[in-house]
Amino acid sequence: MRITDLLKKQGIEIGAAVKDKAEAIEKLVALHEKCGNLKDRKAYKEGILKREEMGTTAIGMEIAIPHAKSEAVKAPALTAITVPAGVDYGSPDGDPCKLIFMIAATTDGDVHLEVLARMMQMLMDMDFTANLKKAKNADEFLRLIDEKETEKFPDEAKKEEAPKKEDAKAAAAGNDGRIRILAVTACPTGIAHTYMAAEALSKAGEKMGVTIKVETNGSGGAKNVLTAKEIADCDGIIIAADKSVETARFDGKPVFSTKVADGIHKPEELINKIINKEAPVFHADKKAAAAESTGNESFGRKLYKHLMNGVSHMLPFVVAGGIFIAIAFLIDAACGVEAAGNSAFGTVNPVAAWFKNIGGFAFSFMLPLLAGFIAMSIADRPGLLVGIVGGLLASNGATFADPAAAKTVPSGFLGALLAGFLAGFLMKLFEKLCDKLPHALEGIKPVLLYPLAGLGIVGVMMCAVNPIMAVINTGLNNGLTWLSDNNLGILLGCILGAMMSIDMGGPFNKAAYVFGTGMLTAAAATTDTAVQTTCYQVMASVMIGGMVPPIAIALSTTIFRKYWTPDERKNGIVNFIMGLSFITEGAIPYAASYPLKVIPACALGAATAGALSWAFGCTLMAPHGGIFVIATIGSPFMYLLALLIGSAVGALMLTFLKSLGYKKDKKAEEKK
Repeated sequence: MRITDLLKKQGIEIGAAVKDKAEAIEKLVALHEKCGNLKDRKAYKEGILKREEMGTTAIGMEIAIPHAKSEAVKAPALTAITVPAGVDYGSPDGDPCKLIFMIAATTDGDVHLEVLARMMQMLMDMDFTANLKKAKNADEFLRLIDEKETEKFPDEAKKEEAPKKEDAKAAAAGNDGRIRILAVTACPTGIAHTYMAAEALSKAGEKMGVTIKVETNGSGGAKNVLTAKEIADCDGIIIAADKSVETARFDGKPVFSTKVADGIHKPEELINKIINKEAPVFHADKKAAAAESTGNESFGRKLYKHLMNGVSHMLPFVVAGGIFIAIAFLIDAACGVEAAGNSAFGTVNPVAAWFKNIGGFAFSFMLPLLAGFIAMSIADRPGLLVGIVGGLLASNGATFADPAAAKTVPSGFLGALLAGFLAGFLMKLFEKLCDKLPHALEGIKPVLLYPLAGLGIVGVMMCAVNPIMAVINTGLNNGLTWLSDNNLGILLGCILGAMMSIDMGGPFNKAAYVFGTGMLTAAAATTDTAVQTTCYQVMASVMIGGMVPPIAIALSTTIFRKYWTPDERKNGIVNFIMGLSFITEGAIPYAASYPLKVIPACALGAATAGALSWAFGCTLMAPHGGIFVIATIGSPFMYLLALLIGSAVGALMLTFLKSLGYKKDKKAEEKK
């Protein structure tokens, strides 16, 4: 969604005269109303003010971006004002704001985050923002944005006039002398790594004189999708992904598959794989695909991709369902319903019961989808049925003695993981056995043989495995309760916080996050309030550990400016937004530049925050959202205190480590 699609000419005021923040907000809201973007002006303004109460939306560099998701918004939209005299907006760098955008977002989806991310990429160009502040009228303001957006996102630009026929023919035939490379980037959550890898590959291609187009498989679906003609004309394809992507379309083309982190850190090396013809030719049949498309990956790496494929498809159900359940608890609590020892908590009030039931329905898909898409990643479509049924059997705990699961203990999250992997590999083995059947039976394999045999395989397997996994699952719940009863939960909170920070979106981070969401499932499956509380404390420690690294870096680059380059200081401010939104990946560029300084410092800060969150008894019933789901956090003020202390510890440690290098550099300069 382009900025110029959201910002109308009548929604821009150049040279606004506003005395304070309140007057600036009033003017921007009035512009939204003037453009017909709002159903209810008062309700939307209340949403903006509530967001400002959480913390200023000024980002520094004389810019502010107030925003709100509200049912009072008709459709996503923007308004903007320039304030030549500046207005005090509580900016973190203390400067008055001269350029203010206001985002109006609907409640369905995360358009405000998508628009924020896009705007931040553009506004980091100081010359661009300076020109916006000096724009003489709304037409010039829009033109500047359109030009910058076209430059930053060229594949979304409006179609230009067709080139001369001979030039068009040469370009279509690939005779312009440039190497043509396509790429696909994807990460499990589809928020940060996906777009960072795409940006890195695009810049590297431009630098190397290579024509490159990148398809992003993000949280909002595939964008910049590769066409059949582009695939046919290209010299090779790079897949930088931590989850499965659709590859059958690349049949017969050189394909190099790797992790998304390599797309961020090694873009030139990946491009050279295609240029130097080091990428194997991919064939869409299963045997060749298994041998060639992932031939450069270790078995452990393949397992990780299968797991992440399941996690990425599961996450929307966990996040949406978890937040609905959390809202149900909040409503009952607000109505004075006692939580302690009350198994009906969350369903007493009729409205709360509605949210609890709808959220519970979404949550009930979590384990079947996790197992289903793990199995599908391993065995392709025949694995989907066996995985989904395996996950469902894990969630209800069916056994040979009790196939209806009337009295059994569910094997839960761990059982679903095992179901996904075992079902996938067993189904793949069965497919290989079926390759020996007569060719005449080829048509009935996918509609009869695979589903029938798969259902039998997974039914027998899970009824045998569930009793064992149920014992392990029960032991895990008892272990968590024991940790809490013996005041050792602080240690667990410390470890989980550190894991979220060690590799910032990598395997350790995802392992901790998957464990946290698994605990939410365990909480939903039990009526034991002690176990529920412990599970919610786990999720609180996980999320706070992921919020600390970007905020610690933002604090260090903002307060201790002399140790950082101008670009690092500029980009550091964006990390306030990233951290508060629970997007740990905002710290990756700094970790890549100074790994021995950033990673230990952030891990220490995150571990501190995780331990304090547990010590303060903070709980979290929503699996994502950062500061935006503060209403679902138990002891919210203590949680914010833990976040502040952890971020400060990380920032101070990082600054200390940076200062050591700074002194060495100074001495080296003096010697010269």
